[in-house]
Amino acid sequence: MGVIWDNINRVRQPYHLYSAEDHATWRRLYARMHPRWEQFANERFQAGIQSLCLPPDRIPRLEEVNRFLSPLTGFRAKAVAGYVPAFVFFDCLRNREFPTTVTIRQADRLDYLPEPDIFHDIAGHVPMHTDPYFADTLVRFGECAHTAVDVVSGIRDEQERVRTLTSILRAMARFFWFTIEFGLMQSRDGVKVYGSGLLSSYGEIEHAVTSPDVQRYPMQLEWAINQAFEIDHYQPLLFVVDSFDHLYSLAGELERWMKDGKLNHVAPGEPGVNEVDVKSFLEAGKAALPGRRR
Repeated sequence: MGVIWDNINRVRQPYHLYSAEDHATWRRLYARMHPRWEQFANERFQAGIQSLCLPPDRIPRLEEVNRFLSPLTGFRAKAVAGYVPAFVFFDCLRNREFPTTVTIRQADRLDYLPEPDIFHDIAGHVPMHTDPYFADTLVRFGECAHTAVDVVSGIRDEQERVRTLTSILRAMARFFWFTIEFGLMQSRDGVKVYGSGLLSSYGEIEHAVTSPDVQRYPMQLEWAINQAFEIDHYQPLLFVVDSFDHLYSLAGELERWMKDGKLNHVAPGEPGVNEVDVKSFLEAGKAALPGRRR
């Protein structure tokens, strides 16, 4: 884990390497999303956009973003160059750091990108981090990763330890997907979007709220953690939470279920859990052995 952390901590946003085309891509993405946010995004996201003073005409510098963000909730955007192992990602959330991709999508791929880019992370995720209740939910979710380490560290059989951890990680990934990435919320003006995957998607943000092809159900934890999903098409099933207080309570309930063993045998299916993510949790457990948190 030390090597991984050293590598991440050395990453900086290479702002001088962004081309005129890169900045033009940001400008196009921002300009077409802005009216969609006004129509479909929850009011706290819209307030967050205003608080961050994001430039509409160029890629923002992360130090600029953090200058507005950190005084509000203590969160900061942390530059990363690519994929971050799951435990490291969640541990960053626990420490009020959000791993932020510094690359931007190509101009001919505005509508769909299978992996995050700086527009998804900064314009989709970070405005929600200006809200104290949402920020506390992310921290609580980061705590769940440490709870998962504690739970599986008590399993002596290595094969069973990996199997249990894989089930827990699948449940965590599904919860994150159906809330932080693709969550809907009730409001006085009807259902609004708070999930970043929707907030950064020009087509899907409207589709998620208005399309008759989307099933929208009140969030129930047992449904979400057992529901498979695929990332390469518009989501046919979404969950609606009542409020940000409700969302925070769900993160706490997820952790309690983890401690009670209710995540040890979730339904199989997508998403897959890769070896790098499993290894990141197992290595965190080994590092914590001398004085493991309880």
